[in-house]
Amino acid sequence: MAHCIVPAAEAILDKEYSVLDKGFVRLVDYYGGDQRIVQSARVSYGEGTKAVSQDSALIDYLLRHQHTSPFEQVVMTFHLKMPIFVARQWVRHRTGRMNEVSGRYSVMKDEFYIPAAEHIAPQSTDNKQGRGTEPFPPEKAEYIRTQFAEGQETAYKKYSELVEGGLAREIARINLPLSLYTEFYWEMDLHNLFHFLKLRLDSHAQFEIREYARVILDMCRAVAPLATASFINHLNEGVSFSGEEMNALRKVLDGEKNPLEGKKLERFEEKIRTGIQL
Repeated sequence: MAHCIVPAAEAILDKEYSVLDKGFVRLVDYYGGDQRIVQSARVSYGEGTKAVSQDSALIDYLLRHQHTSPFEQVVMTFHLKMPIFVARQWVRHRTGRMNEVSGRYSVMKDEFYIPAAEHIAPQSTDNKQGRGTEPFPPEKAEYIRTQFAEGQETAYKKYSELVEGGLAREIARINLPLSLYTEFYWEMDLHNLFHFLKLRLDSHAQFEIREYARVILDMCRAVAPLATASFINHLNEGVSFSGEEMNALRKVLDGEKNPLEGKKLERFEEKIRTGIQL
């Protein structure tokens, strides 16, 4: 197989795309694209067809039927800068390969994340792990932003004093807050990257990590546009039903009573609403 060169991907290599107040995403390198997925899937049949429509249909078939290995032939490497609390969510995706800046070897930069006022909200009443949809009034949001800034300034000042006083960097860093920015290189194949995006583009994911996921989705479009379009259509904007839910759906469409009750009915109706909203 020839090396895959994707012009749209080449055009964005090493370009810095801003995220949040001080973060960014850079596509450092990529291996393969739609062509590599098609070549990998058709390896038993030689070069195969070259029409875009045929390639698109094959990629669509592979993704819908969960033939994942051809998508693993495409690999993307990113340089990311984000707050530590976002990075700690990021590393939950264990199939990625990561190398992060070390606070043991380097003095950490005086860079902290402060949410914009419109993203400062009280605890959600129906989501135990997230914020509500309505932000605080502007004056309260600005007060909270000021509290963040003052706490960060104090923490970094004490950190600097300890480092300058001769304390080992690995110890001095321990009181720095989760809002501190970190940087790392992160590599992942396209199959697992789609899984990452499915979870982190979801409305239930934290706002800050969704912002990074949106930029990475655009980069996937540049590297493998056919595969990314299929992912959006079937996985990201699609809704799946269990066998029990499919049976209920058939009965409802036939005018019969829905057999589901309680939590099962609530989940079923939520899926229907989600599908309509998409």
